[in-house]
Amino acid sequence: MSKTQLFDLDGKIAFVSGASRGIGEAIAKLLAQQGAHVIVSSRKLDGCQHVADAIIAAAGKATAIACHIGEVEQISQVFAGIKEQFGRLDILANNAATNPQFCNVLGTDLSAFQKTVDVNIRGYFFMSVEAGKLMRENGGGSIINVAKVFAKECAQFRIRCNALLPGLTDTKFASALVKNEAILNTALQQIPLKRMADPSEMAGAVLYLASDASSHTTGVSLNVDGGGCPDVSQRMKQERQPVVVS
Repeated sequence: MSKTQLFDLDGKIAFVSGASRGIGEAIAKLLAQQGAHVIVSSRKLDGCQHVADAIIAAAGKATAIACHIGEVEQISQVFAGIKEQFGRLDILANNAATNPQFCNVLGTDLSAFQKTVDVNIRGYFFMSVEAGKLMRENGGGSIINVAKVFAKECAQFRIRCNALLPGLTDTKFASALVKNEAILNTALQQIPLKRMADPSEMAGAVLYLASDASSHTTGVSLNVDGGGCPDVSQRMKQERQPVVVS
C-alpha cells in the first residue's frame, strides 16, 4: 500500500455530526477531499446544507441531514435513512456536543446536567450503536470519539473505535473563553505551543483515525492539544473557571 493510498477514502461513506461549523466542518471537508461521501449533520439543516454545498462546489460528495443527537428517535430515523439511501456506513465522527453553561461544575443545575448527558453521553452512545450495526453488516469501519467499551466489543467485527481529545480550539463553542482575555491568556501560558488550535488541525487527526493509516489503532485517546490541555484544565479548576473546548 502506497503512502497516498493510506489516506484514500474513495468509496467510503462518512457521517460527521456537529458538522455545520468549527471542527466538524473542517473534518467533513477534509474527509470529502480524500474521496469520502460525507453525510454532513447537525441540528439545523441550513447550516449542514451550506457545508455540503461547499464540498460539492469543490468537486466533493456530500449530503446534508439534520439530526439532534440528544433525541434518540431522531438518531434511529437518520440511520434507517442512511441504510436505505447508501446501504452502508464506513466512518462515524462523533463531533456534536453541548456546553449549556459557563460556570464552575458545582454550579451545574439539573437542566444543564440533563442536556449534557442527553447529548454528550447518551447521544454519542446511541450514535455509535447505530453506526456499529451498519458497519458490522458491511465488514468493518471506524468510529471516532467514543468510549473504549466500543473498541473492545466491536473489534471482532473489524470496527475500530478511537477518541479525539481536542485542546483549546478557535470555535464558536469556545467563544466564552476566547473572548475573556484574562482567562485566555492564562490558558495560553499553559500550552507549550502558545496558541489555540484551528479547527483544521483537528481534522487531520480524524483523517488518520478514519483511514487505513490507522488500521491497527483502536481504543486510543489521541490528544491534539498543543502539549498542555491537562495542565490548562487543572489551572482553570483552581481558579474556579472552566476550560471550554470543542
